[in-house]
Amino acid sequence: MTDLHKLYDAVLAGDAKTSLAVTEQALAEGFAPMDLITKYMVPAMDEVGRLFESEEYFVPELLLAARAMKASLNILRPLLVGSGVELAGRVVIGTVKGDLHDIGKNLVASMLEGGGFKVIDLGTDVPAEKFVEAVRSSGARIVCLSALLTVTMPAMKTTVEAFREAGVRQNVRIFVGGAPVTRHFAEEIGADGYGESASAAVSLARSVPMARL
Repeated sequence: MTDLHKLYDAVLAGDAKTSLAVTEQALAEGFAPMDLITKYMVPAMDEVGRLFESEEYFVPELLLAARAMKASLNILRPLLVGSGVELAGRVVIGTVKGDLHDIGKNLVASMLEGGGFKVIDLGTDVPAEKFVEAVRSSGARIVCLSALLTVTMPAMKTTVEAFREAGVRQNVRIFVGGAPVTRHFAEEIGADGYGESASAAVSLARSVPMARL
């Protein structure tokens, strides 16, 4: 019988090879995919986030853990879809128009996936209209906007306004983040929240009731 605590340890250690092997063995033995995610993988990523916040883990460890989580999710997600089970929800994420930086955005996307969310990553330099289109096509209830440059921060406000003009603002929660972004700025532009770190973004996403349509 597979020791599923090895799955937790593998994700925590960023060991993608072991994470994948234990997942495959557990599935062969009949363990439920959702149990693997909710009882072992998500708690491991929560611990990764805690270690990151306490500065015991740094960006490399965070990315390795996310990679290990993703290795297992890649084989579990199709099984969940086939059984009609959904993960925590869907999130649209991207770096706003005019900004080509993606390290922070990628980190948040990885942590959200590790937290059990389906992530639709639009990349960088994303115009407001593309965020709106992605929400309409995916049914996502959460939008995460990233900016690293002060000069591109106004594009966050433009994006929030685009959702309002499209008549779908009430359907989504919009969270913003990035080095120059502050809680005050988030409130000023009408965003629903501000995350100062990748793990904070996961907490914000989990705070949204009915994270999917």
